[in-house]
Amino acid sequence: MNLIEIGIYILLFICGIGAFWIMSRLNLIKDINDKQSKAENIISNAKNKANRLLKDTEKKVKNFKDSQTKKIKVELNNMEEELESKKSEILEKEKVLESQLTDVTRKEAQVEMREKSCEDMISKYRERELELDSILEDAKTKVENIAGLSRDEARDELVKTVENEAKIISARKIKEIEKNINDDAESKAKNIIALAIQKYAASYTSEKTASVVNLPSDDMKGRIIGKEGRNIRTIELKTGVDIIIDDTPGVVTVSSHNPLRREIAARAIKRLLDDGRVHPGRIEEIVDEIENQLSKEIHKLGEDAILELGISNMHPDLISLVGKMKYRTSYSQNILDHSLEVAQICGVLAAEVGLDQKLAKRAGLLHDIGKAVDHDMEGNHVDIGGDLVKKFNEPQEVIDAVELSHTDNPDSLYCLLVQASDAISAARPGARKESYESYVKRVKELEEIASSFNGVDKCFAIQAGREVRVMVESDKVSDDEATILSHDIAKKIEEEVSYPGNVKITVVREVRASATAN
Repeated sequence: MNLIEIGIYILLFICGIGAFWIMSRLNLIKDINDKQSKAENIISNAKNKANRLLKDTEKKVKNFKDSQTKKIKVELNNMEEELESKKSEILEKEKVLESQLTDVTRKEAQVEMREKSCEDMISKYRERELELDSILEDAKTKVENIAGLSRDEARDELVKTVENEAKIISARKIKEIEKNINDDAESKAKNIIALAIQKYAASYTSEKTASVVNLPSDDMKGRIIGKEGRNIRTIELKTGVDIIIDDTPGVVTVSSHNPLRREIAARAIKRLLDDGRVHPGRIEEIVDEIENQLSKEIHKLGEDAILELGISNMHPDLISLVGKMKYRTSYSQNILDHSLEVAQICGVLAAEVGLDQKLAKRAGLLHDIGKAVDHDMEGNHVDIGGDLVKKFNEPQEVIDAVELSHTDNPDSLYCLLVQASDAISAARPGARKESYESYVKRVKELEEIASSFNGVDKCFAIQAGREVRVMVESDKVSDDEATILSHDIAKKIEEEVSYPGNVKITVVREVRASATAN
């Protein structure tokens, strides 16, 4: 091998190395370009993803903003409605206050007129008193001269004699008046009352303070109670009743003195059992539905009542109040049933005495209308009822019957009819029911009042407090004084004791004479 070949080999080797180096550089440049392209793709994808994410976020923010805006608008609308409702209530109360102010002003004027009249009477009385004093002085002088007694002795003797004579005359006069009245009026009154009762005879069922809801199984008790008692608390808070779940199988007891609340709660529980979904949200929804349904039923009850009595031209709101009396009781007597009976009896009595039957029925139906809302408004049911019938422009006879039917001095025939019908309805057997404690208290009060009078030996309340029999000491109370004593006891009972119907006072005086033959 010569130098030329060696040189050629060396040159070829150098060329191979150069070619390898060139190829390596080319591959390196290609790899760099590929990686740069991939990096650009990654950056582009990241930018696209970021843009999509930004658009989604903006969309979600917009949707959230729209939903919150709608929610705020709804809340604002609800607040506006609530404010309007409060405003209406305030305006209504202002009207009531204005009406009461008018009544107070009118009554003040009447009081002033009565005061003036009383002053005039007092002035006349004083003038008459002076005249009587002069006559009495002359009489005293004459008595002293005739009887030979001192002025004090003559006065005492005269007063004692006059008192005894007055008592005897009064007792005899009372007996005579009572006999004449009883002979002339008792028979006719009994016939009229019997006729009224016979024409409208209704059975009574005492109202209870608890309702029982039957369950398909005892497993439902747990669903009604709910987790940690949430369901039962929701029912109680929403309806205002007490739910009693005890060991009694298959029943849940709803307790409340308000029949309307009790009815709503009982219906809600039954609906929940039928529906199967028992949770706080569903409970509130069903209670609201039942309240709306019951409101319509109450109005229908009022319409049925006035249709039964043949009454027309009554305000729709007043008709609803009539229906609402179905869910109000007094002495365990249903007020709507009681009012219907009073109205029917009023109609019969009005026909017998020649008055307007429809007007009498209207007055009888509405005489206790204040009891429909007396638990929602301040004041007694008489004042509330009077304001209501005035508000709905009822006839003056009806207004007087509502305002004066519970007083001792009614000033119209329709008031008297309502009072009589109310007493008949309340006194019927089974119509009203008192608790044992109230009954015992009333009987004790009757006996204590009768025992407080002088000359009374013993007294007994009999016939469930309908009669008080008084035994007097014969040496302290005469026959004539016994008559006066019975009226005094009756008057004091009327003033101090509240009771349905009438209480008869019977004074018994016994004289026994005995002798011994030797």
